[in-house]
Parts: sequence; C-alpha cells; structure tokens
Amino acid sequence: MTARTQDESRSDMRAASNLSKVLEMPANQPASFSQRHLAEAHEIIRQMDPMGVAARDLRDCLLLQMKHQQKLAEDEGDDALPVIADAVAIVSDHLKLLQNKQHKEIAKAIGKPIEAIQTALDYIRTLDPKPGLRYNKVEPRLIEPDVAFVKQGDEFLVVMNDEEVPQLRLNSSYRRLLSRDVAEKDVRNYVKERYKSAIQLIKNIEQRKQTILRVCYSILERQRDFLDHGIDQLKPMMIKEVAEEIGVHPSTVSRAVANKYAHTPQGVFELRYFFTESVNGPEGSSTSLLILKRRVKKLIDEEDPTRPLTDEQITRILQSQGIQVTRRTVAKYREDMRIPSTHQRRVKS
Repeated sequence: MTARTQDESRSDMRAASNLSKVLEMPANQPASFSQRHLAEAHEIIRQMDPMGVAARDLRDCLLLQMKHQQKLAEDEGDDALPVIADAVAIVSDHLKLLQNKQHKEIAKAIGKPIEAIQTALDYIRTLDPKPGLRYNKVEPRLIEPDVAFVKQGDEFLVVMNDEEVPQLRLNSSYRRLLSRDVAEKDVRNYVKERYKSAIQLIKNIEQRKQTILRVCYSILERQRDFLDHGIDQLKPMMIKEVAEEIGVHPSTVSRAVANKYAHTPQGVFELRYFFTESVNGPEGSSTSLLILKRRVKKLIDEEDPTRPLTDEQITRILQSQGIQVTRRTVAKYREDMRIPSTHQRRVKS
C-alpha cells in the first residue's frame, strides 16, 4: 500500500467515524463536532451509491458520476478514458454552453473537433441528473371520477358516482335520548345540539352535491362541442359566469369543483380544467387560453429544429389566424409551458 492510499484510508476511517457520531447522536444532545467533521462526513456520503447523491448542484452531481467512472476506466485500461475526459472538461467549465447547445463554441473552447464533442455529449446523456429519484418513486394515482357526462340519444346527462359514498343516517338510539322519559335534561340538551349538527352536516353534503350537479349541467351547455369533437373545441368559461348562472358565490363554485373529476367521451378531466380564460379569436370571437397554449406548442413541435420559430414569428402566425395576441404574451405562455427559448431550441447542423 502506498503512502497516498494509506492517507486516503485514514481519512476515510476518520470521516466514517464522524458520520457515525452524527447518526448516533441523540436529538437533544448539543453538537460536539466541527465544520471539518461535517465536511468529512459529507464527503463519505458523496461516495455512497447511487453516485451523485449529496451533490451541491447539477455540475457537481455529473462530475461525481464521471470521476467515479473515470477511476474505474483507469483501473481497467478502458478506451473510453478520452471521452470521459472531454465530458469532464465540458461539464466543469462549459455547462452553460452545453445547456444552450452551443456545441461549436464548446469545441473551440476545449480545442477538440466537433465529432469529439458529439461523442462526449452522447456519454453525458447517459448520466443521471437526479440519482436519488429512483428511490423516491411515486405510485400512480388512480382517479375515480365523481361525475360522468353520459350521452343518451342526442342529449347528455350528468350522473353522480355515489357507489363509494356511504349514506349518512342518524342513529335511532340518540333520537330516543331526546325524550324526556329516557334521559336527564343535560343529556337531552347535549344530544339535541349534536343532533342538529348532524342534520346540518347531511344538508350541507346534499347541498354540495346539488351545486356540483348544477355546475356540471352548466358545463354541458357551454362545452357541448368539446364533448362531441374534442379538446380543440373547448370554449372559454369563467367561474364567475357559472356562479351567476346558478345563483351562488364564485367561491362556492370554486370549492365545489376542487379535486373533482368528470368522466367524458374525451377522457377523464378535472372539473377545473373546463374553466379557462379567453383571448380574442377569429372574427371577434373568443378563444380558450388553453387552446392558444396548445397552438403555440403545436407550432413549436412542428418547427424546423435548425431554424426554430421566434416568439415574434409565432405571434405573426397566430395573428394571421385571427387570434389577437402580443409577442410578450406568447413568450409568457411559452415560459409557462417550460419550453426553451429560440436560441436554446436551435440544433446546429
């Protein structure tokens, strides 16, 4: 064993000891270790599987993985060493250029041909930017629709899904306690209060059910084209408009549709999905904000990647279709959908 590996071994043992102290220390015991102890313990954690955990940022995470693989390649005399070395140089000093797809600038900066850069980029794509996510898998949520829009003949009906909802009833034993002959006055008064509360709860649940039904029938009137022909026919619809139509406060509608889902011929949708703002559409009509965003995304999906559309060009295309929208609005919607800028989307040939 060389002097260098002996030093490394002693350092690792010291760090492991510090980590053990941290893990075993009772929560109410004051800290008795220094910043150096924490740094050494942190370094041990960074060496654990999966490689890349406990990294400080994306650059650090990728470098941890590459340097680990670089060490393995050195031990085995792997031909991939030059590729890993180029990838380390790119991530270490030119991550911003990489994110902006400025491949020629990267090649010039590290003094390598563009072919070598492409090979290094292919290798970087094999790395895991979120190595801990594999241990934090979220099980898919199964949605049970609360209502269904069912077509019968030429008309739609709203059917509530009450199968899984238990029917609330008042226990007859408590009702008997309201009798003067059965219980004392204090008991009767207490039961009377609870009885009224139970009655009110049942009424509130029924009232909420009726509100949901009225909201859904209002949706049916306004979104018939959507139900028959699909999402491109979704009409603008505001909570305030529906609230005025059914005679309740907008907050009542908002609470009634929260976390409620509807089964439709076009799929299962959250009831809030149907409420969207409007923008000026063709011939003075209004267009759903959701549809506008879909059009922006569709234009970008179909663009030439070597000559991506600018926000100004997208604006002019939409305006030629009769949709009155500004470049700033298009940019905002693009950012809302987390679509990169023109420069970041450009693929250089």
